[in-house]
Amino acid sequence: MTTQRPDIAPESKKLSFITKLAYGVGDLGPAMTANLLVFLLLPFFTNVAGLRPELAGLILMIGKIWDAVNDPIVGFLSDRTRSRWGRRHPWMIFGAIPFAFFFFLLWMVPDLSEWGKFWYYVAIGILFHLFYTVVNLPYAALTAELTQDYNERTILNGFRFSFSIGGSIFSLALGFIVALLIRDKAQQHLVIAGICTAIAAIALYLSVWGTRSRVAAIDRQPLPTETPQRLPFFEQLRIALTNRPYLFVIGIYLCSWLAVQITASTMKFYVVSWMGLGDAMFYLTAVTVQGTALILLSIWAKISQRVGKQTVYYMGMGLWTIAHAGLFFLQPGQVPLMFVLAVMAGFGVSTAYLVPWSLLPDVVDLDELNTGQRREGVFYSFMLLLQKIGLALGIALVGQALGWAGYIPSVAGEPVPIQPDSALLAIRLSIAPLPTLCLVCGIVLTYFYPISRQVHQEILLKLRERKQQLRGDRL
Repeated sequence: MTTQRPDIAPESKKLSFITKLAYGVGDLGPAMTANLLVFLLLPFFTNVAGLRPELAGLILMIGKIWDAVNDPIVGFLSDRTRSRWGRRHPWMIFGAIPFAFFFFLLWMVPDLSEWGKFWYYVAIGILFHLFYTVVNLPYAALTAELTQDYNERTILNGFRFSFSIGGSIFSLALGFIVALLIRDKAQQHLVIAGICTAIAAIALYLSVWGTRSRVAAIDRQPLPTETPQRLPFFEQLRIALTNRPYLFVIGIYLCSWLAVQITASTMKFYVVSWMGLGDAMFYLTAVTVQGTALILLSIWAKISQRVGKQTVYYMGMGLWTIAHAGLFFLQPGQVPLMFVLAVMAGFGVSTAYLVPWSLLPDVVDLDELNTGQRREGVFYSFMLLLQKIGLALGIALVGQALGWAGYIPSVAGEPVPIQPDSALLAIRLSIAPLPTLCLVCGIVLTYFYPISRQVHQEILLKLRERKQQLRGDRL
């Protein structure tokens, strides 16, 4: 017989504002670094390091594929971590410094041949992506552990992605200021990377500090669920990939973020080469998109409580699709219209941040109902694995397309070359029809996603009944 526990378990209590705030700030560092990689790394390789776009795209593809490969490994291990800091926090604590260090090294231009630079960036990219996963995947898996409430998870992700988009905006605003103060493009990137590196490490430690009491309280409360024999890694993979709602979430997330990252990776080429504007205008355009997304996050979160997550996704993606169509037909000199389209795109980007990550914890609950186990790390990691493989291929395709179209790379300190018409067309196709196709596929998958608000409430009810029965059996 065990000692009777309180009627209200820690994981069912409402989260405090401090816990939500601390959880949110943890995404500041990963968001800043990921944002700079998405918006700047491909142009950095071609226009600062002087690499051909084919090689630049290949570097990004290798890094993403390795990032995808190490995701399930870290998720698998973090699920089985047992320490006085919980399951997820040790990974964040010991991974923060290497994560920041290798990010900074990624923005240095070594005095090597083109192939020497290629292998340097491949090696540093592999190490950076490894430690990015070490800190970010356990952090993301905390969502399902901190609360089981359907609406509160949406709010929690609202805090997270407020900091995520806020960090993205800060990194771009920092780039705008640095571009005005420093003319040398290589130095610009090092200054931006150095400042973001320091903030990234500090933010991760603040997140651990602010969520430690909640995590400790949950760890002291043994989960009243069955404890069947642990399944082998590939058996867990099989279970994850045979979970039908989980496959829908993977597809929705992949489509949403493929559109985000292809658009972001192409934006600097579009603004500078097609619209004929400078670097400062690129940063201002990117800030407009991300700023709109930040403002809309809390609004979308409130609307989703009334109409549901799927409806919010339809609304945001519909506006974003119209914006992409406009970008294809936009002509040089139509700068005000470009910013109008950037605002419309921000409506959709905010739903791409909010909705898929709010759907995933519901799938974790369904898996617990079916298996009696909570495997947040496995579900989060395999979702990221498939998503990153898709992104790797998509970004590599953009680099290859620019190379095939005759895009002319440049070196820091030299004038930006005038691109041929074929390269300009490739840039316009990459920023408009390709992301639009991804968005349409995401909308279709969302329509068929089977876990509505009512279905999730039924899942939680059955879980509570099971836990109450197990408590009674143990008394």
